[in-house]
Amino acid sequence: MARAADVVRLLLGSTVLCCSLLGARTASASKAVTAHLAAKWPATPLLLEASEFMAEESNEKFWQFLETVQELAIYKQTESPYSYYNLILKKAGQFLDNLHINLLKFAFSIRAYSPTIQMFQQIAADEPPPDGCDAFVVIHKKHTCKINELKKLLKKATSRPRPYLFKGDHTFPTNKESLPVTILYAEIGTRAFGKFHTVLSKKARNGEILYVLRHYIQKPVSQKMYLSGYGVELAIKSTEYKALDDTQVKTVTNATIKDEIEINEVQGFLFQKLKERYSDLRDNLTAFQKYLIESNKEMTPLKVWELQDLSFQAASQIMSTPVYDAIKLMKDISQNFPVKARSLTRIAVNQLMREEIQENQKGLHDRFEIQPGDACLFINGLRIDMSAYDPFSLLDLLKLEGKMMNGLHSLGINKEDMNKFLKLNSLVLDYTYALDIRHSSIMWINDLENDDLYVTWPASCQELLKPVFPGTIPSIRRNFHNLVLFIDPAQEYALDFIKLAELFYYHKIPLRIGFVFIVSTDDEIDGTDDVGVALWRAFNYIAEEHDVSQAFISIVQMYQKVKNDNILTVDNVKSVLLDIFPDANIWDVLGIHSKYDNDRKEGASFYKMTGLGALPQALYNGEPFKLEELNTEELETTVLHRMMDATINLQREVFMGTLNDRTSAIDFLMEKNNVVPRVNPLILDTEWQPLNLISTSVTTDVEDFSTFFFLDSQDKSAIIAENMYYLTQEDDVISSVTLWIIADFDQPSGRKLLFNALKYMKTSVHSRLGVIYNPTSKINEENTVISRGILAAFLTQKNSFLRNFLRKLAEEETATAIYSGEKIKTFLTEGMDKNAFEKKYNTVGVNIFRTHQLFCQDVLKLSPGEIGIVSNGKFLGPLDENFYTEDFYFLEKITFTNLVEEIKDIVENMEISSKKMSDLVMKVDALLSSLPSHDSRSDITFLRENHSIITINPEENDMFFDVIAIVDPLTREAQKMAQLLIVLGKIINMKIKLFMNCRGKLSEAPLKSFYRFVLEPELVLAADGITGPVAKFSDIPEAPLLTLNMITPEGWLVETVYSNCDLDNIHLKDIERTVTAEYELEYLLLEGHCFDTMTEQPPRGLQFTLGTKNNPVVVDTIVMANLGYFQLKANPGAWILKLRQGKSEDIYKIVGFTRRLHKEKDKNEADILNIFSVASGHLYERFLRIMMLSVLRNTKTPVKFWFLKNYLSPTFKEVIPHMAEEYGFQYELVQYRWPRWLHQQTEKQRIIWGYKILFLDVLFPLAVDKIIFVDADQIVRHDLTELRDFDLDGAPYGYTPFCDSRTEMDGYRFWKKGYWASHLLRRKYHISALYVVDLKKFRRIAAGDRLRGQYQALSQDPNSLSNLDQDLPNNMIYQVAIKSLPQDWLWCETWCDDESKQRAKTIDLCNNPKTKEPKLKAAARIVPEWVEYDTEIRQLLDHLENKKKNASKS
Repeated sequence: MARAADVVRLLLGSTVLCCSLLGARTASASKAVTAHLAAKWPATPLLLEASEFMAEESNEKFWQFLETVQELAIYKQTESPYSYYNLILKKAGQFLDNLHINLLKFAFSIRAYSPTIQMFQQIAADEPPPDGCDAFVVIHKKHTCKINELKKLLKKATSRPRPYLFKGDHTFPTNKESLPVTILYAEIGTRAFGKFHTVLSKKARNGEILYVLRHYIQKPVSQKMYLSGYGVELAIKSTEYKALDDTQVKTVTNATIKDEIEINEVQGFLFQKLKERYSDLRDNLTAFQKYLIESNKEMTPLKVWELQDLSFQAASQIMSTPVYDAIKLMKDISQNFPVKARSLTRIAVNQLMREEIQENQKGLHDRFEIQPGDACLFINGLRIDMSAYDPFSLLDLLKLEGKMMNGLHSLGINKEDMNKFLKLNSLVLDYTYALDIRHSSIMWINDLENDDLYVTWPASCQELLKPVFPGTIPSIRRNFHNLVLFIDPAQEYALDFIKLAELFYYHKIPLRIGFVFIVSTDDEIDGTDDVGVALWRAFNYIAEEHDVSQAFISIVQMYQKVKNDNILTVDNVKSVLLDIFPDANIWDVLGIHSKYDNDRKEGASFYKMTGLGALPQALYNGEPFKLEELNTEELETTVLHRMMDATINLQREVFMGTLNDRTSAIDFLMEKNNVVPRVNPLILDTEWQPLNLISTSVTTDVEDFSTFFFLDSQDKSAIIAENMYYLTQEDDVISSVTLWIIADFDQPSGRKLLFNALKYMKTSVHSRLGVIYNPTSKINEENTVISRGILAAFLTQKNSFLRNFLRKLAEEETATAIYSGEKIKTFLTEGMDKNAFEKKYNTVGVNIFRTHQLFCQDVLKLSPGEIGIVSNGKFLGPLDENFYTEDFYFLEKITFTNLVEEIKDIVENMEISSKKMSDLVMKVDALLSSLPSHDSRSDITFLRENHSIITINPEENDMFFDVIAIVDPLTREAQKMAQLLIVLGKIINMKIKLFMNCRGKLSEAPLKSFYRFVLEPELVLAADGITGPVAKFSDIPEAPLLTLNMITPEGWLVETVYSNCDLDNIHLKDIERTVTAEYELEYLLLEGHCFDTMTEQPPRGLQFTLGTKNNPVVVDTIVMANLGYFQLKANPGAWILKLRQGKSEDIYKIVGFTRRLHKEKDKNEADILNIFSVASGHLYERFLRIMMLSVLRNTKTPVKFWFLKNYLSPTFKEVIPHMAEEYGFQYELVQYRWPRWLHQQTEKQRIIWGYKILFLDVLFPLAVDKIIFVDADQIVRHDLTELRDFDLDGAPYGYTPFCDSRTEMDGYRFWKKGYWASHLLRRKYHISALYVVDLKKFRRIAAGDRLRGQYQALSQDPNSLSNLDQDLPNNMIYQVAIKSLPQDWLWCETWCDDESKQRAKTIDLCNNPKTKEPKLKAAARIVPEWVEYDTEIRQLLDHLENKKKNASKS
């Protein structure tokens, strides 16, 4: 040990000289760059955010949480922020498990629910709030903040307009919807809220009002709310052309940030341990550590041969570190790569690791198409989108997965079975249900298999496999295609249906056609008075005398005689009948005693039984048509399309051998899984309410009414499920479908429901039946006689005896007899245990009925006596009395999906009793069906896991998430993923496998920037409150020129609001201490895709506006033809999206939205010269101000400047209003978020170039017709109005060609040779420094869409579009014409000769590739007036600075 100490001292001694040579540079704290991002709105109270988290769990939990925290906000004044934060978590903990508490902390950290709070705040502002009210109520447009005025406002509330309720509104649980709507705007947890809530919740419980709560904070706090969930990049800039502004190079100081040396291991030294062991040498060790860190920051470029294995070298270092530090090390290497690269080259690659990586990569590529270098993250097999993953969608995913896993865990399911269940969620199939058309009421007018008409057609199924012309249907003598038309002769549509049948029949379409005649069912009806009965009797008469085909032809003739109102008359029927049978006695055929009246009622009966809605109705192979398909033109096309689709399916069946010549075609079609006897629209169209049947720790007897009363919905449902008795098919059988019927069985409607359910149970093989009692009146022994009989039977009798006895009780004669005084025991059937029944019947009591009724009222929201059904934990109701046996079959068909079959298969292999198995199938189905379906899960496995995979095991004896991460450690994805995995590890219990998916043979540096991903598992709290999340770069080399970029989630538009230096050109050498950048989330984007429902194509040129109730048009945009994409800028609130007034509104309507009017275009806008420009960095902003001044000096027309806001510095945005005031111009800052689907650029300069050309159609308001782009480094010497009014000869834009006159630069004219020479064919190559755009024409010909389409194709190749803003329009010159402007419009010294300078209307400071002269030097030399303009602007800036200083002093 002593010897080791000497070695350390010796090492330190030898470094003293080195350290002292570093001088003050290392003695002072290392320089840092920090960036943070705040929301535009103030910080929202955490208590309100917690309530929104609860609301996503359930509406009931939201209101329970509110009761718990009624006046909690009072503690905010007395407690420390940390104590108050913990108090909120403690209150939430009453309703959440540990996982969801962690997720709530994470939600607080990313402020996930703050926009929702702000949305309500904006809705409240639109009301607007009465002055001086902490809370207020709005009742149908009337406001008050006094509780004693509620009664007065409620008096005539329903006579005033009902308010619009939003999807996110919090409505107090109630059974009725048609009550006066009372909206409370208040901040939960405050006294004002508590007082109102007490009164309003009582009124809501009494059924007097519909109580809605919206968050409202009367006095929002002033502090900013800092956000997280974004990346910050510090990229190294090229210094080929000097881009620093010399006026800005002055030392910048600000408050120092405490710089801890966080890195423990440096070049093999573990400094933390050294400092512990040799505390007397702590200062020397710190100096040595700093020296090593500084030397580590060398950024000498690597040779190509050093780059080749860099990724494998990084992986070797990560794999060799202790497993719990591996992810931290990956984060450090990837996020600080520029200074780590040199040390990585010294790492020897573990060859076993390399071989294993390559073997695993082959397996991943073959099975999952994952390439080397790809990044993938899977949570429980669900793939997270690495290109756009944001913490908000991650939170949603973890909540859903947690809910599912907790539910399965609570059901006692082990991890192995849990994984099987998790994979099932995506198996739910959305069937189109078909009716069984093998019914005697269908009159088939032709039969392809037996009619002589089709005798020449082949009959073999194999004919389906023979080639035919596209769009034709093979003519085969099999009834593969069947059309059923429901005909009510007394309705107008019948004529169209008959014409359609005639068309198909006479053109010999291979389609069997059947009619269902729906006519009067009155027995004493006369066919000479009723056209329906007349047609029915005539049809039967002709069919009997000839055949059905002749009867159909006769009906066609009858309808050909129709004149008035398109409705058939008895005279039309008689006329045709007498034409065919001149000797027939019309009275005998049509009269009251006609013998041709058999089965007349069957059609109406079949129609009623099908459950189809109002006429007209038709079926193709049993499948109904949508209402819009039932007009004649549509129906013909739809039938033919369905026949073509069916033919493809039939071909598949023949090919697979499931359909052959021995199969009956109609039986084959009707025995498919989706065929049902009845389609009840109530079952299909009603939203089912899933019940949570998973019990918490509560165990209560179902008869303990007083305890049951206080339970929440989940526990009430679980207790009902646990104490349910069932009628099953036989003992020890697993029932996949569990039905509960809900009714008052002492009422005829309840007994009818029971009777139909029992009839269905007789033949069902999948179901079991339980009953829930919902008595109509006050519960006592007299009015529960039948119900008590049913209950006693369930408690004491077995299956077959139970079924028979229940059937007896369901009969009306039995009920009548019992109510007349007959004893129930006289109805006991043979084989029943009579003694047990009598004993139970006499002692059963009525508490269970009270419990059931409360369950119906509180959980199912049924009124006493109302009917409902629960199928595998999904409630449907209230129902009307007509719920038939066929409806039960349909319900079973819907419930017994592939999902339920899969659940049953898993459950069957578990060692539990059949009753528990049936319960488990029901509960798992209820759980999985209650959650939204997601993408399919991948079962990712690796061939070998010894040397290339970091495995971190979860905490034992607890459920855990399976996380698989695949990443190359030297990629942008690794920079993000490392931090994400660290955060995930603190939120969830997880088993992680991290695979090093390295790329070999690298030829360039894989990363060119420092990076920070701002994300924490919970809020960071300090003594004085919440400290904002921040991106901090410390120990960054001082020599390189850096640029700071924000990489935010999709849908965020951010801007810089403060910085203490030029963020585009950060030179740490010239700055002292810390560089600070503050950003603000300015807008959240409303993005969408829009399609024309008729053509299913994007509507070309469609224009949208977005506004609020008080300001109908805030922003507008045009829909891109590329994917129908559009984006609109907004902030949290309630917004109105509508079509822009004019052609958009005339031609289209938004399906499902209300259209409103749009303001008229401002007539004064026409005479404004619109100038667009972009700039980034202080130097180019300096040029931009000078360009503006030169425009104003030479232009007589009023000018409006448009600047791309995305990259402007806070300094420029602060100065521009003062410039506008000083020089009398208008300006507007525009923004557009680069769409995710459009190939992304990563380099800031190329992004800016992209904005110059790719979004011209959507960047400006639609009222702007023409715009001129002028580069920032240009000086204007002429009136640009002339350019605006220049005739473009029908082209959408005009550009100036590059000069040819300076001949010594010919070697640099790339457009004169190679690709450009062959592409342009002697046309000019144009420069993008100045161009004029006719936006009207540009939008009309969809030029923006064309440019984006070509960009998307070309930009995939990194070597194309090297000058993006210039190359793209020149490449597209044949598709989007360019008008060549006269050469005088743009002169630049690099390409134009000196003689032409005197004619120049603008001078551009082009870079000179030959001399590489800095811009500032060139500007002063080339343009004499530039220095004057610069001096004038500098004086204005100095004046503003002095004014600001004087204001702050005073």
